[in-house]
Amino acid sequence: MPLLEVAGLTKRFAGVTALDDVSFTVAPGEILGLFGPNGAGKTTCFHCLSGFTLPDAGRIVFDGRPITGRAPHTLARLGIGRTFQIVKPFRGLSALDNVRVALGHTEYAGFGAIFRSWRTAAPRRAAQALLDRVGLSAAADRKAGLLPLGMLKRLEVARALALSPRLVLLDEPLGGLGSEEMAGIAALITGLRAEGLGIILVEHQMRVAMSIVERVVVLDHGVLIAEGTPEAIRRDRRVIEAYLGETPEEDAHAAGH
Repeated sequence: MPLLEVAGLTKRFAGVTALDDVSFTVAPGEILGLFGPNGAGKTTCFHCLSGFTLPDAGRIVFDGRPITGRAPHTLARLGIGRTFQIVKPFRGLSALDNVRVALGHTEYAGFGAIFRSWRTAAPRRAAQALLDRVGLSAAADRKAGLLPLGMLKRLEVARALALSPRLVLLDEPLGGLGSEEMAGIAALITGLRAEGLGIILVEHQMRVAMSIVERVVVLDHGVLIAEGTPEAIRRDRRVIEAYLGETPEEDAHAAGH
């Protein structure tokens, strides 16, 4: 049984169809690349999967349970975590406290949480373990607002992992990073897959992204135009046209004139 099943997902904004009957699945322990040029519908898809946007049609099933239209906090409790392209930590808090805030997600619904202290040893140990897991051990007590982008990307992953997810939606975790930092984040992502997490990766750094995904779904103007292995996607004429605006034959013909 798939960990996530998306069937016929459709979303329109003021007459513009951002997603048009999109269907795909994600298996446990699989990294799925969700790729496409700007305006393809990737962010809208992420928003629908994480509860920030209500689809107009279609069905989303997570771990055998229908979740279409469920609120973000509900989906977080069910085991869906996500990161965001624009990283927005609590800048005045330390990296450790940023993770500790996320660790409190199971308690926020209860009135009794008001009277509890989150500065006890157990939450601190759990937060430190997550920082260790993403390679931020030494930055635990540094304010998030002073961390460089590469560390902030790792902190974003740690906050998503604090939800104890089974599926993680990663929104451009490589964006803005140098080659060495990208390699480090790519290794972190493949390590999460080895732990059994399902991952959907939206990314524009295609060279690195294609080296870590196992399967790719390509969107163009809201339509799923291709699905397959990275090798097959690289050769797919529809994908080449979507990214370059012309087929290889047209490109060669134009170059000859």
